[in-house]
Amino acid sequence: MVQPQFTISTEKTDSPNFGRFVIEPLPQGYGTTLGNALRRVLYTSIPGAAITSVYIPGVNHQFTTIDGAREDVVQMVLALKQLRPAYAGDKPAKITLSVKGPGVITAGQFETPPDVKISNPELVIANLTDKNTKLEMEATVESGFGYSPAEERKSSTLGVIPTDASFTPVIRVNYEIQDTRVGRVTNFDKLIMEILTDGTITPQSALTSASQTLVDYFSAVVTPQSPSNAAGLPSAFHQAAGSNIAIEELDLPTRIANALQKAGFESVADLLSVPRTDLAKVKNLGGKSVKIIEAALSERGFELS
Repeated sequence: MVQPQFTISTEKTDSPNFGRFVIEPLPQGYGTTLGNALRRVLYTSIPGAAITSVYIPGVNHQFTTIDGAREDVVQMVLALKQLRPAYAGDKPAKITLSVKGPGVITAGQFETPPDVKISNPELVIANLTDKNTKLEMEATVESGFGYSPAEERKSSTLGVIPTDASFTPVIRVNYEIQDTRVGRVTNFDKLIMEILTDGTITPQSALTSASQTLVDYFSAVVTPQSPSNAAGLPSAFHQAAGSNIAIEELDLPTRIANALQKAGFESVADLLSVPRTDLAKVKNLGGKSVKIIEAALSERGFELS
């Protein structure tokens, strides 16, 4: 078998968030094969973080205004969607804001835990025009993959506003195929990859992560995993795959579903993040209820920790 032999060079760019990588020489056709596969994985499978909900004291829903603020709550929520946090934790993290006017309120004024970093602190959240106006916020930051609409995170807590979340840290990917030569042979491909990120990850790290994801999948084709080994997959995989499934879709008895929702469990991902022993301590649940939940999860290929 012929082993791949090519070089990867990084061209100098004006921004640390933009990378241009040249991969050559590749056998004819492999430029498109690699470029298309890497582009798809870069858009969908690179982990990132985003704000998934926001709580503003005194605001019951987003279709309202705050005295002394130029923007209404809808505009503030739209601005928060553009906030790019760097966070890799499994559990949701809280960032808080408490400021008084007048002045421009930016993302850099949020107080964050040590493991959360905001990559665009200059982002304007609101403009306060009155010195007596005080703006307070508590936003939830979660890690994940791809895109998650607000409808997937319905909250029963008054005043908590779910937001659309774009977790992917990759903003744009483009690739181009050019002809190149090795000696007198001219039918080789040169693959040029252009990657733009949001600043929470470098283009080089994104390219490496996407390549490793493809290697893992192709390795599974060479050595398939039996279903019995699927339980050993990382919990992050289960969370990503189960985050789209709401509690209501598990067809649980009404009593159990209501108890879970009152305890704050909105999706399968929430259930998978809690040990079995802690789940049994939820009000109105017990050992039998946990077994029913386990059976419902098992039908969909999930298992409690």
